[in-house]
Parts: sequence; structure tokens; C-alpha cells
Amino acid sequence: MHNLLKRQLKKYLSENLSEDDALNPFLTAVERSYENYDDKLSMLQRATTISSEELYAANRELENEAQRQNHILNSLEKAITSLEANLEHKNQLDYNSENEFDAEKLAKHISDLARKVANMAMEKDNLLKDLKTQNESLNNYAHIVSHDLKSPIRNISTLMNWILEDEKGKFSPESSINCSLITQNLEKMDKLIDGILEHATMGTTNENYVSFSLKSVLDNLKQTLYIPKNINIIYADTLPILFCEIKRIEQLFMNLIINAVTATEEIEQGIIEIKAKDQGDYWKFSITDNGKGIPENHQSSIFEMFKKLDTDSKSTGIGLALVKKIVDLYEGEISLKSEENKGTTFFFTLKKPYDRST
Repeated sequence: MHNLLKRQLKKYLSENLSEDDALNPFLTAVERSYENYDDKLSMLQRATTISSEELYAANRELENEAQRQNHILNSLEKAITSLEANLEHKNQLDYNSENEFDAEKLAKHISDLARKVANMAMEKDNLLKDLKTQNESLNNYAHIVSHDLKSPIRNISTLMNWILEDEKGKFSPESSINCSLITQNLEKMDKLIDGILEHATMGTTNENYVSFSLKSVLDNLKQTLYIPKNINIIYADTLPILFCEIKRIEQLFMNLIINAVTATEEIEQGIIEIKAKDQGDYWKFSITDNGKGIPENHQSSIFEMFKKLDTDSKSTGIGLALVKKIVDLYEGEISLKSEENKGTTFFFTLKKPYDRST
């Protein structure tokens, strides 16, 4: 028997019993009951250690899961707050991360917001369809009105030419001048109608994007536009190759060049300089002249329809409005810097094209 156990038992036995051999079977039975005590104790301690480690790991996993769930709830709360703000939702969900989480209430609230988003998307589609229909009607109306206006204007112009030819010599000098003014105003009205139609339909027609040299476009404009001998147009041979709708770019530079020519035609030596600079996603251009400049009180409204310089009787007031609309179509910006009797510089950017098939 284990010495410690035997000594402990004999402490409580009388002296005659502790030496009695008849007690040996009892002591042997007790000894056998404690044979596996150490092993069992070791197994119990090991099981306790394992259970403690598993419990610790489980607690850590629960803690991580709780943090993840809390993060999800915070994200949901932010998403719902954003949706409510955009939808101007009045029945806001009374949710606080410290309060008891009601999944059913949250699901119902999200469903309600989703329905509102779906309704807004449907309304947006309907508005876009209506806008498309109205744009088509407006374009048709613009074409019809321009045709109906241009026909009588051209008829009047033809009749005036006939009258001048048939009655040549019968008109007084003053009447001849007046007839000439009528013809000039008819031509101006014809150009004005063309400009209005061009501005109204700008962006509704799809023109193919092509690669072309800006220098070649400017070379052609110098040949086709009337450029007085006192004006010199300067640009480098290294102007960029553009991938754009060539007709719109021609129209943009044509209107700005005509504007610069008008500003410099009355000075002794007019200079128009065109520059280009690569700015990553954009091309930046400038067109500078040394002409009469634009008065400060006109600079803020020069790009509006029918806005023109008071001294410029030939202008229709549409050219620069068309320029701005083309720049807008290419997601660019346009501005100017001008000083009277010193000249003007127009700055504008054009966004480089992207792959429209993606």
C-alpha cells in the first residue's frame, strides 16, 4: 500500500487494530481502489487542460464573429442612413448598435428602401424616354422651322436681285444702298437660321471618330476661309494627331479663327497663334490674337446664345455658343483672357477619347 495512505489510515486506528493481521484484507482492498489514482488524476488534469484550450479557442472565435457581425451591422446602418438621406425617407429605422438587434425589422426596412430605389429607377427610365421623345420632336421642329423660314428669305433675296437688275439706273444712290442693306440682312438671317439649327441639333447626330492631323485641318481652313493679307496665322508642325469627330473639330477651330480674324482685320499686322499641350487625359489648346480685345463687361456672357460685341454688326452671336457646346461635348472647359486694344486668348480643353465599346 502507498506509504502515505497507510500512515493516514493507521492514525485513526487503535494500536491493537493497526497491528492486527485480520485487518490486512481490508487494507488490501483499499489499496486496490487507489491503484489507478495517479493515472486517473493525470488523465483528468490533461482533459481539463484540453477543455480549457478548446474553450479559449471557442471564445476567441466567438469574439471574432461578434466583431464581424458588428462591422456588418455598422455597414448596414451607414448604407441605410445614406439611402434614407437620398430618398428623403421619413420613417427612419430606430436602430442603435447598443440596442437589441431586430433582424426582421431591418430586413423589412431594407426591402422598403429597395422598392423606393426600384421606383426611382423606373421613373428615371420614363423621364429619359420622355426626354428622348422631346429631343426628337425639338429637332424635327427645328428642321421644319428652319426650312419654312429659309424659303421665304431666299425668295425675298432672289426677288431683290431681280429688281436690282431690272430697275438698274432707276434707283437713286440712296435706294441702291438700302437695297444692298436688305440683301446683306437677308444673308445674315440665313446664316442665323443655320446657326440656330446647328446649335439645336449639336450632339444628336453620331459622327464616326477618325484619326486626323490637326495641322492638316488648320491648313485646309487657311485655304477656305477669307484671311486678309495683313493677318498671319501661326502654328507649329508638331500639332497633335487627334481621334475625334473631324467635322466638329473643324467647326470649333473655324469659329475661333473667324473670331480672331474679325478682331485683327483692322490693325496693321494681325497675328493669330495656335498652340496645343498634352495634359494627360486632355488636350489643352490656346488661340491668341493681338486684336482689339473684348471689353470686360462682355467677357462673362460671350459664350451665350446671341451675345455679341456691340460694335460687331456682322456677327450672329452663335459662333462662340457653338464653340462652347462642342467643348462641352468633349467634356472640356473653355475660358478667355482679354484686354482691350491688346488682344485675346481663348483657352479650351478636349478630353481624349476612350474605348466606347467597353
